[in-house]
Amino acid sequence: MIEIDGTYGEGGGQIVRTALALSALTGKSFHVVKIREGRKVPGLKQQHLKGIEAITKLCNATSTGAEIGSRELYFSPSTIKGQTISIDIETAGSITLLLQSLLLPCIFGKGKFRLRIRGGTDVSWSPPVDYFSEVVLPQLRRYAAIDYKTEMRGYYPAGGGRVDIKIKGTFTKNRLKDAPPLVLINPGKLIYIKGLSHASSDLQAANVAERQANAAKHVLAKLGCPVTIHTEYQRTLSTGSGITLWAIFSHNAEDVDPNNPLRVGTDALGEKGKPAEIVGEEAANKLIAELASGAAVDSHLCDNLIPLLGLVGGSLKTSMITRHTRSNIYVTELFLNKKFVVDEENKIISCKITG
Repeated sequence: MIEIDGTYGEGGGQIVRTALALSALTGKSFHVVKIREGRKVPGLKQQHLKGIEAITKLCNATSTGAEIGSRELYFSPSTIKGQTISIDIETAGSITLLLQSLLLPCIFGKGKFRLRIRGGTDVSWSPPVDYFSEVVLPQLRRYAAIDYKTEMRGYYPAGGGRVDIKIKGTFTKNRLKDAPPLVLINPGKLIYIKGLSHASSDLQAANVAERQANAAKHVLAKLGCPVTIHTEYQRTLSTGSGITLWAIFSHNAEDVDPNNPLRVGTDALGEKGKPAEIVGEEAANKLIAELASGAAVDSHLCDNLIPLLGLVGGSLKTSMITRHTRSNIYVTELFLNKKFVVDEENKIISCKITG
C-alpha cells in the first residue's frame, strides 16, 4: 500500500488524479490523506468523485472514502479492460482534469477504449479542451492512436460540454521498454502560431470571438511569423468565451515533422465585465512569455507530461517548474520507483529508465 501525503506541492486534486492513473496502470493500491486540506472547502469534490467512479469502472477497483468532503481515500485497482466509459460530471467540473486520471491507463492498457464525458470544457483553473487537443494530445499520440472530438462546449456554471475520445495504445505496459523516450529540450524554429477563439452564441452580436482573436493577433504581430486564429460560436448552457493559442516549431528548415510535434500553448478565459480585447491580449502575452524562455515545453504541459516521462524516460525543458509539476514528480516517484533529476537553473527535468 503506497502512502501519499495530500498536502505535498500544490496540495490539491492533482495528487489524487495522478495517483488514480498510476495505480490503475501499475496495479498498486494507495492510501492518500489530507486531501485538499489547505483549500477553502477541503476534501473531495464532485468532479474528483466522478474521476474515481470512472477509473473504478476502467480497472474494476474498490475504494473507501470516496464521498464528498472526504480527506482520505483508499484505492485498490484490479485489471484494466478495454471498454466504453460514459461519465457525466453533472457540474461545470473540468473534463480535462478528469482525463488526467484516465488517459495513461487507456494509452498503455490492453484493448480499445472510448471515453464519453460531459462537464466543463472551458473553465477556470484547468486546461481548456483546445489546449488539451492541440498541445497535450500531440505528445500522447507518440504512444497511442487517439481520436478526439469536442461535441459541445460547456462554460461555468452549467457545464454541459461533451467530448468523445477513442484510444488504442501502441505499447501495453508489458512493452513499455519498447516505447521511445520523451525528449523535448530544444524547440527548434518557430514556424507559425495558430489559435481558436470561441464564445457562446449569445455573444455573437457583440463579435466577442473576433475581438479576442484580433487583439491577440495585434500583440503577436511583433513575433514576425504567420498567425492564424479561427473563431467559433456555439449554443451552450451558460454564457462564456475564451481563446487558446499554440506555437508550432520544427527542427527542419520549413516543414513541421508530424512524428515529432513541438508545440507551446497558452489560453485565457472570458468573464463578465472583462473586455474581449483583454482576454485576447492576456493569452498572447502569456504565449510571448513562454516563447521567451526558449523551452520546448510550456509550464502547464510540463506537469501533464511528468507521469508519462516516468513511464518512458527522457528529458523536458520547461519555462517554469510549477508546484503542480513537483506534486506529479512526488506521486510518480512513489508508484514507479523512479528518481527524477531536476536541474533547477536550466529548468530541465529528466528520468532515466534502467533495467
